Amino acid sequence: MDSSYSIKVDGDLEFTFSHDEIAALDLIKTGKTSLHLLQKGQSYAVEILESDFNEGTYTISVNGSEYTTSIFTPLDELILKMGFAANGAKNIDSIYAPMPGLILDILVEAGQEVDEEDQLLVLEAMKMENIITSPRKGVIKQVAVKQGDTVDKKQLLIAFE
Repeated sequence: MDSSYSIKVDGDLEFTFSHDEIAALDLIKTGKTSLHLLQKGQSYAVEILESDFNEGTYTISVNGSEYTTSIFTPLDELILKMGFAANGAKNIDSIYAPMPGLILDILVEAGQEVDEEDQLLVLEAMKMENIITSPRKGVIKQVAVKQGDTVDKKQLLIAFE
């Protein structure tokens, strides 16, 4: 696998850096989200304004100018070449019961917006409470069960719009 990283800036410019080039950068962390870069005798103040690690997107400020960047790692490139979805969980439209059990609590309703990892419902199985969380950001289309329902494995619990 190639060890280069592709970086797109504002959707127009594309740069490729090797792992060695990145390791050789004269970069110093100056704060929680700020860095100082010295490149070819020029000083740059860099600040990370927003980041979405899962998507590989970052909004950064370099000497006061704002840029939107996308970083593609060697693994991202390999996944793309092989035709697999890098963020398969982000495309999930429905949640099914992972095991038979009893619905103890429902924490969402149809039409509600949820973020990734938000708690959706509590499923009791084998005397353990299992909190089912959202695999992605989205809007709940349907809650197919109600509190007190007994569910079978692979039974529809929640559908997303």
